[in-house]
Amino acid sequence: MASGYMNLMPEKCLIIGVTSLVGARLAESLRADAHGYAPVFTTRRPKQADEIRLDLADPQSFEGAGFSHVIATTPIWLMNDDVLTRLWAQGLTRLVVFSSTSRYSKTFSPEPEERRIADLLAASEARISAFGAVHNIGVTILRPTLIYDEGRDQNISRIAKFVNKFGFFIVCGQAKGLRQPVHARDLAMAAMQAVRPDVAREKAYDLSGGETLSYRDMVARIFEAKGRSPRIISLPAWVWRLGFGVLGMIRPGQNLKSNVNMALRMNDDLVFDHAPATTDFGYAPQPFRPSFIRPNP
Repeated sequence: MASGYMNLMPEKCLIIGVTSLVGARLAESLRADAHGYAPVFTTRRPKQADEIRLDLADPQSFEGAGFSHVIATTPIWLMNDDVLTRLWAQGLTRLVVFSSTSRYSKTFSPEPEERRIADLLAASEARISAFGAVHNIGVTILRPTLIYDEGRDQNISRIAKFVNKFGFFIVCGQAKGLRQPVHARDLAMAAMQAVRPDVAREKAYDLSGGETLSYRDMVARIFEAKGRSPRIISLPAWVWRLGFGVLGMIRPGQNLKSNVNMALRMNDDLVFDHAPATTDFGYAPQPFRPSFIRPNP
């Protein structure tokens, strides 16, 4: 990460969720070069000197103090009022939390579980914003699009694993829906950029990746990153519905509707504008160029 933004970091910042995709990238960057600052990371099982214990299910046991600035990379709904009250009592004045653009894209999903998650995201955003307003905490909400981190995420890496195993990938129809994959490194940088500036207080930002491409082109890019020629098989929507319908009869009790909906969404545009984040704190995500080659230690 570019080190020029590190001067935006407060002297003592608490980062919740060191094992999450974004939290791990924050730890990687700040441990490599914190520029004199002293970030502290939370986990339920501390293993390093800069980690302290925080169980979000038991916030009263948290003994950290003096952290005016907090970046929470855990699911936003885990930052409940008990957690926020404990942090506020110990000095919290500035909070960056991660939500998701799924609060918009899945609001009208035919799958009840997806609608529940969208509602939960929206309700959590509103609750945290209200808590911040009452307790004079500057809240910034970051909503990423499709997050990836090679070998660790459940989106791009899942496609890559399928390609590795079978040498092809199946899409629904033309798979023309637009996507904006964003790397966890870019989101970690965004959190560091947003945690200090007053202009980002009481605001929410959609954080898309640096490139917009169709689902099919996104899959082709994954093939290329694996050093393979794209072998993409298109099946019409009715085949997906029939296939999962038959599978549902063979395996009763399993909820396979979400799999069908995921396939059908390959033709839906999921596009969001990150220009406000660029204007307010310099957010500059990279184009979608995944790399599955691990650097030498």
